[in-house]
Amino acid sequence: MVSDLPTATSAIQLGTEGRYRGQLFVVVGRIVYEYERGRWNEWHVRLGDNSAWLSDALAEYAVSRQLPTPSNIPREPAMRVGDSFQIDGTAFQVATLTEAQYSGVEGELPFEYWDKSAIHLVDLESRSGRFATIDYSESEPLLFVGEYQEFEQLELSNLREIEGW
Repeated sequence: MVSDLPTATSAIQLGTEGRYRGQLFVVVGRIVYEYERGRWNEWHVRLGDNSAWLSDALAEYAVSRQLPTPSNIPREPAMRVGDSFQIDGTAFQVATLTEAQYSGVEGELPFEYWDKSAIHLVDLESRSGRFATIDYSESEPLLFVGEYQEFEQLELSNLREIEGW
């Protein structure tokens, strides 16, 4: 069962607006994940008519969108760091394997999220600066592909005030 939200440490909040590749977006939901090294936020954003994710982990930001999962992605999280995959014409290599739990959720999400105890995530990186995440929380793995962004690139507004910022 998902608990109440932990105390927010991010300036991003529901209603925060920004830009990604020149296109306006608005934050409409959030998942807080917890794992052995701490917590991070995945913000669900409306980007035009599409859904995307803004990851906010230790002041590193990334925007990703879900793509159809290609047949070369294993249906079970049985990969190892260093394994390579071609995704959407880009060579990716497994960088990290993470087991996380939902620590809290709020707002609008594009899927159901309750009663999931452990979530297996595989993060991949490319030499071109793109990244991918394979999410094994569903019966068929979900694939998200995106790129890292500097805070300033996102042109964020309607941020939560944080003392000392």
